[in-house]
Amino acid sequence: MADNDSVLAAARAWKGERLALATVVSTWGSAPRPRGSHMLVHADGRFEGSVSGGCVETDILQAAAEVIAGAPAVVKRYGVADAAAWEVGLPCGGEISVLVQPVSDQGFPPALFEAIDAARARGEPFDVGTDLGSGVSAQGSGGFLNRYDPPRRLLIIGAVQIAQTLAGLARELGILTYVIDPRGRFLTAERFPGVMLDDRWPDEAVTALQPDPATAVVTLSHDPKIDDAALLAALRFPTGYVAALGSRRSHEARLERLAAAGVAPADLPRIEGPAGLAIGAIGPAEIALSIAAAMVKKFHAQA
Repeated sequence: MADNDSVLAAARAWKGERLALATVVSTWGSAPRPRGSHMLVHADGRFEGSVSGGCVETDILQAAAEVIAGAPAVVKRYGVADAAAWEVGLPCGGEISVLVQPVSDQGFPPALFEAIDAARARGEPFDVGTDLGSGVSAQGSGGFLNRYDPPRRLLIIGAVQIAQTLAGLARELGILTYVIDPRGRFLTAERFPGVMLDDRWPDEAVTALQPDPATAVVTLSHDPKIDDAALLAALRFPTGYVAALGSRRSHEARLERLAAAGVAPADLPRIEGPAGLAIGAIGPAEIALSIAAAMVKKFHAQA
């Protein structure tokens, strides 16, 4: 699954400028970036994103400059069997092919960026097909297919110590994060920098945010009045990952309460409890790490 959020943001910021778009269209072996990864290049030399983690970017920048100047789209191939691969720094054993195309109606139409943004805002995926011979892209499934999934989100219920570390990890992973807690003293910008804070009652907040398959809801407050309300709301939506902190015994009691509140038997197994991968976590930071890992694993499994 390619993470192109920063590239899409750059496309919005550079709208109307002369640009080229580089895309990983095939990989083999230990390729550093997955298929579909983008690198957007501005005519003035600025760029956003990556197609190889730094291995071949210098060569791609040169190809992008030529495309911006009027050269046709080109597919660049790099592999350890090629002398050029060593010259540009791809000795890792992998192979990649990268399409470099103009951001124009003769390549990647600028309107596609707006259509992608609109679909993602609705919580819907958007498919773009590209003819690798002509280098022209269009909405649909023809040729090389790239899917743009909705942005990943995390709704943390309970502004506790574990939530502080989990919010930081999610932020570094590029996951839009909300911390939801009606207890105002816990929910402060000093404790949770760089994330969205919501002091509504959890069921109201979760319902308003309408979690989709790209959204995780994790309850951490240890207060059933708060956590259960959030879980009831999350299970009414196609929430991609639902997890609750607590022991196995407390989780069994939780499931009994939720069943009594009307949750269908088929929905109860959607809740991961205790939350997180079983890594023998000790302390808030390691518990947060185990939850982040489980969440990412679930997101990848659904991609």
